[in-house]
Amino acid sequence: MGGRLKTLFLAVIVTACISVNAQTNLTVEVNKGDGIQTLLSRYKLHQSNCNLDSFLALNKLGPTDYLILEKKYKLPLKVYNYTGGTIRNTMGIDDYDKALRIQKFNEALVESGIKKANYKDDNKLWVPYHELYCVPTTSDFKSYTMKIPILGKAYEEITVEDETLAGCVYYLVSGHGGPDPGAMTKKDGNYLCEDEYAYDVTLRLARNLLSHGAKVYVIVRDENDGIRDQEYLGYDKDEVVWFKQKIPINQVRRLKQRTAVVNNLYKKEKANAKLQKMIAIHVDSRSIGEKIDIFFYHFPGSSSGKETADTMLHTIDAKYKEHQKNRGYKGVVKARDLYVLRESKPSAVYIELGNITNEFDQKRLLIVDNRQAIANWLFLGVQKDAFRQMDE
Repeated sequence: MGGRLKTLFLAVIVTACISVNAQTNLTVEVNKGDGIQTLLSRYKLHQSNCNLDSFLALNKLGPTDYLILEKKYKLPLKVYNYTGGTIRNTMGIDDYDKALRIQKFNEALVESGIKKANYKDDNKLWVPYHELYCVPTTSDFKSYTMKIPILGKAYEEITVEDETLAGCVYYLVSGHGGPDPGAMTKKDGNYLCEDEYAYDVTLRLARNLLSHGAKVYVIVRDENDGIRDQEYLGYDKDEVVWFKQKIPINQVRRLKQRTAVVNNLYKKEKANAKLQKMIAIHVDSRSIGEKIDIFFYHFPGSSSGKETADTMLHTIDAKYKEHQKNRGYKGVVKARDLYVLRESKPSAVYIELGNITNEFDQKRLLIVDNRQAIANWLFLGVQKDAFRQMDE
């Protein structure tokens, strides 16, 4: 069935079901920079083509139309009045597996902060269209697991939840490594080294990207470490550059080496990739008393790099406002003529995670939940940036 005919067919089904069903569609306003994919992803509606087609039909949109800020849109999501019994009784269905999927769908929305309370507390059960009206097809995505050994034993198994980032290629380059630990300081008798903490956050970001179907190259690699949950990350000098290249002592040679690797991979991926990005992750070193927030560099004149950096910064700002309302966030985006930004063929962003010598900033690095939060928030920014570009 052709795309246009399929959409019209779904529109007829949706209209018929809405006229019979007394439940209401959830209606929402879009955020600044939202595209259709971004909006559907926020509400966990991105895994089925049926939801996309239904959203277009409900709002009388074409697949290339833009969303308008502050305008309200109907989501392919029904709100049932929960009866206090079971989900099956509430919906009038017998399918236990379907009810369980809907339960997990609601729980995931609560966990992500999109839904403020569980259906048992607010008596509002949210049910996506793909559970109501959509006939599964062989093209609909099914989650699967894979192993990525570089992530370490505890984290190497990944569940690929969806393929919303399929065709997106990311080159993740953690700072320094090998003979150069980067910025260093000492705390409670333990050395804190930039390359170890930047690498850990990089791997956590890689894992997030992979779980949504992206292709990821971890350029600086340590086969022995993987993701680590310790507060103090032991340091060594056995990091290599893709694939098993020894890292030179000379700084210029190091920069040329990893940039050449990225550019060679970029050429190979160019024919099939929807987009390609290079993301460099570092930790800064300044005076002990200077606190800094996560900030970003892009190459002067690179509009794509600036847009990516801006999106990531705005995402982190929103997360701080959500989780630490009175904290404030002072991260910035700046243009800077750095070698890796200037010479990388893919659009590039350079990230500084904090001041390794400052006690306040150290908590961002030492506490494992903070390192994971950083990776999660960076991922959300990268994902939103990808959706923006694919919507254009």
